[in-house]
Amino acid sequence: MVLANDRWSPDAGFSILEVLVAITITAVAVAGLAQMFAISARANTSARMTTYASVLAQQKMEQLRSLTWGFDVLGLPATDTTTNLAVVPETPVGGQGLTPSPESSLGTNTEGYCDFVDKFGKPLGGGTTTAPEGTAYVRRWSVEPLPSNPSNTIVLQVLVTRSGGRNGVDTSRAGVRAPDEARLVSVKTRKAS
Repeated sequence: MVLANDRWSPDAGFSILEVLVAITITAVAVAGLAQMFAISARANTSARMTTYASVLAQQKMEQLRSLTWGFDVLGLPATDTTTNLAVVPETPVGGQGLTPSPESSLGTNTEGYCDFVDKFGKPLGGGTTTAPEGTAYVRRWSVEPLPSNPSNTIVLQVLVTRSGGRNGVDTSRAGVRAPDEARLVSVKTRKAS
């Protein structure tokens, strides 16, 4: 407030101190908002990558679930053990199909139980333990007989991780999921046709 014509006038303007206080308050508020925007941008990026990994995992799970695991016309168990799911398009021979996988197939690139995808979703192939150039995601899967009914029920798992692995994630604990990855589990039981 400024003294004008021997009276205090509310319309006379702001003092330099009032302006500095207002600018400080505004700067602190904007700095807090900038930090919040940075955090939300990182969260959105992570959510997008996790969603994309989930879509890739669902695709592989659908391929695994579509393979033959039932009984033939004579009532004998019928199992697809030759389809190659590590290549696109899948081939009826040269692969593992629903053959039980090694124990480490979700933790390491195991021939016949992993494939590679670029950042646009284009399959880059599989069948090797080394990721080709341009790999953005690694899909690994496992096929395990259910211990209580190993002849008729299998557990299918698909794990999709970003290329570069699960750095810094303690994988010794069951069910540990690293950021930006997806894991699906399904059970398949033989049914008569």
